[in-house]
Amino acid sequence: MFAFVRRYVRDEIIMTALILGSAIGIFGIAFGVLSVNTGLTTLQTQCMSIFVFTGASQIAAVSIISTGGSQTTALIAALILAMRNGLYGLRLIPIITGSLPKRLLASQLIIDESTGMASAQVDQKDSFRAFWLGGVSVFIFWNLGTLLGSLIGASVDDPKNLGLDIVFPVTFLALLKPQLTSIGRISIALIASFIALVTAPFLPLGIPILLAALAVLLPVFFPSFKYFKDNL
Repeated sequence: MFAFVRRYVRDEIIMTALILGSAIGIFGIAFGVLSVNTGLTTLQTQCMSIFVFTGASQIAAVSIISTGGSQTTALIAALILAMRNGLYGLRLIPIITGSLPKRLLASQLIIDESTGMASAQVDQKDSFRAFWLGGVSVFIFWNLGTLLGSLIGASVDDPKNLGLDIVFPVTFLALLKPQLTSIGRISIALIASFIALVTAPFLPLGIPILLAALAVLLPVFFPSFKYFKDNL
């Protein structure tokens, strides 16, 4: 039995997936707490984590709703932020193979973390393992964290009394930080921040976040712009 445990402990892909998943689970707790305190039920919050399963989009949507923005604005912002997963899917075509049901299941696991783990491998077989192990680990821990957080949040009348109102922006920044790996990406983040800060005093709640999210489409609209082409 100990030999069995040692073999898996020494497996770098498995350990990375478990560490990454547990770290994401902590953010899931924060999301669950604040989601139920914006008016969503525990069931709605859990369904969001199961079926949407992209932290940035979920946090953006709930943030907009919590500040008084409309559900339509929250949905549009979430969809814009989730568009990058479609680009990840194109990148992972050589890895995600098999029957249609298997590929459909894999599509639910296409997120930043699983894509990053798969892309970091040299061998295609390792990329396949990294994608599935990373995706499943994050999915399990994110949903367990969401459930725990929503149960805790249901017992907290006002998250501000515990200082939990700061968790959303901090969590969002923590999810953003690993993506800032190039000058191009940092530039897009700065442009998005500038848009949100400039428009926030004048536009209805939620709209500044929606406009800021559009910044991620700059490389799509300007693919030949050398700055984005060479630095993303």
